[in-house]
This record gives sequence, C-alpha cells and structure tokens, in this order.
Amino acid sequence: MLFLTKLFSYEKMKDTIKNIVEYNDNKLSKSFAFFIQFLIVLSVITFSVETLPNLKPQTKAILNSIEVFCVVVFTAEYLARIYVAGNKPKFIFSFFGLIDLFAILPFYLSFGLDLRSLRVLRMFRLFRLLKLVRYNRAMRHFAKAMLLAKEQIILFMGVTLVLIYFAAIGIYYFENEAQPEHFSSIFDSLWWSIVTLTTVGYGDVYPITVGGRIFTFFILLIGLGIVAIPTGIISSSLTKVVEPDAEEE
Repeated sequence: MLFLTKLFSYEKMKDTIKNIVEYNDNKLSKSFAFFIQFLIVLSVITFSVETLPNLKPQTKAILNSIEVFCVVVFTAEYLARIYVAGNKPKFIFSFFGLIDLFAILPFYLSFGLDLRSLRVLRMFRLFRLLKLVRYNRAMRHFAKAMLLAKEQIILFMGVTLVLIYFAAIGIYYFENEAQPEHFSSIFDSLWWSIVTLTTVGYGDVYPITVGGRIFTFFILLIGLGIVAIPTGIISSSLTKVVEPDAEEE
C-alpha cells in the first residue's frame, strides 16, 4: 500500500512537471514559457554587452551573475524535460534536446579550458536563440516545414554544390591567363563562383575577358533560380504544415 502511494505521488509529480515544462494551454505552462523566452533574450543581450570595451568590474560582475542565473534555470529546464520524457534517449538526441544541451554546455566546459578557448565557446551561447523555436508557434511551423522538405533541400544543396564547382572550373579556364592573381587555380575561383551564384556580387573579383563575361551572364541567370527554388520548396512545406492547424481552429 505504501509502495502504491509513493508510485501515485511520483506519477502525479511527473505529470505536474510535464504540464509546466511542455507548452500547454494552462496558465503555469504559459508563464513558464514566457519566463524562459525572457531569459533567452536577456542572456543574448548580456552576451552582446560583454563585448563592449572598458567595462567596469561591477558591470562584469552583474553580467556574470545574470549568466549564472540563466544557466541554472536552463539546466533545470533541460533536466526536467529529460525527467518527463517518455523516451529519454530519443529526447536527448532530438533537435530540441541537442539545442537545450548546447545552450548550457559552453558554460560548464569553460571551467576546464583556458581563456583562449573560452572566447570560442562563448559564441555557442547563441544556440539559446534556437530555444525560442519551441515557444513560438510560427517558428515551430517553420521548423516542421524544414523537416518536411529536408529531402528536397538536401537534393537542392547537392545540385548547388555541383553548380558552384562547375562555375569555378568554367571561369578558371576563361580568366586564368588574363587574371592569374585572382584565378590562379580552381580553388581560388570558388570564391567568385559562390559570390556570383548567390547573386551577392561583391565586385572584388570579376571577369574581364569576353568569354568570361558571357559565361558569367549565364551563371547569373542560374543564380537567380538558385535563390528562388528553396523559397518555393519551403513555402510549399509551410502551407502543408499551417493548413491542418488552421482547420483545427
């Protein structure tokens, strides 16, 4: 009887925690979600303020205290989510599980590393921004759309890499003799290829031969398609994700 009582209280506590940390339509869950979102934004702001030169020791101490508090809360949230997860290994290695881990991992790793490595680790604190995806409906739709279209996106990225390499080869043969300082090898030509296919066009490297300019014209046309295709893929996936939710409402 005592065992059943403990088991019941354990399950009740687990359900209570689950109703708080997992986004539901209850007041506690919404308050918790807003609190975590506030801490995410606050931690990103402190990360930016830390880069300001000549900060006073008092300011640094305040920023450090805010960081410690945020990490403690994020760690408690991460452990709570593992605790209530039905399949714990699946959650730990899921997208959101890894994001939650990377959001706190740099802080703990910094204790065992020197200051030079610490500067690199601080950059990974930006993973906390991805935690916002869990709490924002539009972001959740976008994440689902990306997962739905992952095969098409992977295929598109593969084709894009092939086109980038093809463009680098082409411009190399057209411009190598005329501009050996910019197109000394196919590897050097990759920079021009990437900038041109993405239609960025910095203007630091450009063709001067007639053949190179004609080749660039066709590459630019292909580049316009490269920009448009993923937009269509993601838009189609977003429509598929959003429509069922709209029908439920």
